[in-house]
Amino acid sequence: MFAVTEAPWLDGLNDRQREAVLDDGPALLIVAGAGSGKTRTLAARVARLLAEGAAPDRILLVTFSRRAARELLLRAERMTGGATKVWGGTFHAVANRLLRQHAPALGLPSAFTVLDSSDAIDLFGLVRTELGLAQQSRRFPKRQTLASIYSRLVNAQVPLSEVLSHSFPWCAAEIDGIRAAFEAYTERKREQGVLDFDDLLLYARVLVQDPATAAAVHDRFDHILVDEYQDTNRLQADLLAGLAAGGARVCAVGDDAQAIYGFRAGSADHLAELPERFAGTTVVTLDQSYRSTKPILDLANALLDQQPGRFPRRLWGERGGNAKPLLAVCADEAGQAVWVCEQVLERADRGIPLREQAVLFRTGHHSDGLEVELARRNIPFHKYGGLKFLEAGHVKDLVALLRVLDNPRDELAWQRVLEMLDGIGPAKARRIADDLGVRRDDAALRRLFEQPPAVPESAAEELLGLSAALEACAGEPEPPVVAQVDVLQRWCAPVFARRYASAGTRVEDLVALGGMATAHSSRRHLLSDLALDPPASTSELAGPPHLDDDYLVLSTIHSAKGGEWRAVHVIHVADGNLPSDMAISDSAGLEEERRLLYVALTRAKESLAVSYPLRFYHRRHGMDDAHTYGQPSRFVVPMRHLFDEVHVGLPSPAEPVAADGDRRIRSVPATREVSSLLGSLWSA
Repeated sequence: MFAVTEAPWLDGLNDRQREAVLDDGPALLIVAGAGSGKTRTLAARVARLLAEGAAPDRILLVTFSRRAARELLLRAERMTGGATKVWGGTFHAVANRLLRQHAPALGLPSAFTVLDSSDAIDLFGLVRTELGLAQQSRRFPKRQTLASIYSRLVNAQVPLSEVLSHSFPWCAAEIDGIRAAFEAYTERKREQGVLDFDDLLLYARVLVQDPATAAAVHDRFDHILVDEYQDTNRLQADLLAGLAAGGARVCAVGDDAQAIYGFRAGSADHLAELPERFAGTTVVTLDQSYRSTKPILDLANALLDQQPGRFPRRLWGERGGNAKPLLAVCADEAGQAVWVCEQVLERADRGIPLREQAVLFRTGHHSDGLEVELARRNIPFHKYGGLKFLEAGHVKDLVALLRVLDNPRDELAWQRVLEMLDGIGPAKARRIADDLGVRRDDAALRRLFEQPPAVPESAAEELLGLSAALEACAGEPEPPVVAQVDVLQRWCAPVFARRYASAGTRVEDLVALGGMATAHSSRRHLLSDLALDPPASTSELAGPPHLDDDYLVLSTIHSAKGGEWRAVHVIHVADGNLPSDMAISDSAGLEEERRLLYVALTRAKESLAVSYPLRFYHRRHGMDDAHTYGQPSRFVVPMRHLFDEVHVGLPSPAEPVAADGDRRIRSVPATREVSSLLGSLWSA
């Protein structure tokens, strides 16, 4: 055992960080400001526990992603010099692992399949149609809306009537139909032996709270460490309390100023309530930022001062640099896109590579115009927060094939697989699934192999190939997962050539997926990982970029959480965009929008630029210039003195205003006259 003075995991830590690492109380809450070294602190605490003899498999580390857990454990391993068997992953991944071990005790099949978000939406669409809710005389909520209501209901643990009145008031009149859809959805999942993300937490909470099963898990861990605790929902908070009920020491790390997942029922209230849940909790605040320069920290502090949280603090740091952040007022969205591109290139010329820069925005479509301008200038970029790798149709096709093999009662997977066949639509696919007895028992695959169902002539050859591919993967013992992916992607190749454009690129994606499969011991293990912690793109499957790869990062602010870049550009910071006009109906929504901007600002290390367009055109490709004027975000206005303000495509405040005559001429664009002329021609 190391003496404290010799402990390598304490090297380079400040006094507050050391206090957090060495605390031996029953519970510890680390309030960690942006860039304050919380990952290093948490890794050092894990390293200390291991070095002092804690059993690795009795330590649970819960993070916001599986990759974050791997990074943290790798750091701890470097500090201690030994491999670890610490349990690490997201709440959903931990719940999945526990349920796999105790499924029979909960009345679950041990081979249950996990539905991802899009699968859950599809299943809601299925029951919505079967119940006749889509054919009502009044407009009934769409399947996506039903899935959102259901998830909020489960994660927030509040009654349906309250969820509807607070978050979905336009759906309140349909409460009876919504309740019927939820009942049918729940029953359908039970029939198929599938669970959605919310079920994982629900069943895990039952596991840790029900006296009949709790004893098996209450003494499972000695130490539980949770990162990003400000984003936990009620189910996750209850799950933590249940897992710690046997006396495990709890260490939670979070920042109420970065709580931005209210739409998933996450709440910083759970961070504030932790000392009440766990007696004897020590609170340690980390407020020294190692990331950002003083002008950026001054801006972040000024934003927090507008609405202090439960744990008031002021970030401070010693990083050099005195350049004030920029506030760019742009004539319009096109002008903003041009200005951002010029700023990106200028910083690249000053030695900041593209991959060390990021453009952040409130929602995915805010980057549309910028993406066009980047492409025009041949500036490579990678976008996060849009379509995920597993949401691409061709990837879901192959995953559906694997799901059919793992759970032959998975109705949604069969539906997708059968619709891949030539000439098979949704109705025919449902009939074939019924012929195979998908909802009847577990023998659908055997029936497919022994007596293939009747299909149109155009699909006959593909069905025989499908049957052969699935049979090759269904052997006992189970073939290696990478071999199964290879067999299935070879069947997919000609099908993709018929179904998709750029079929070659799509097949390459499946090859990349096969590379990921090499790290998994079974098909079920791979499917669980893909559902619970999916790669965002093929670049994640390929590993880190090569040294000569360079691209600008575009990202929604939510997806940028946990990231940092030398230069950050935050665009569309106008009222209605940030804060979003959909989130300002109550004070809680408005405060979450403020925290969202705080997260964006604190991603920057040395250079920060904030911009908004003054004009928003009603019709981007129309024949006139009808527009409204934007206003800077209400969050930015009180802090304007902390920016260097620039005007793009507009007269600066010091420039003389043009004569009235000139202004009148410019206010009547030629497009309006041309439109009138063309209109007269069309009506002649």
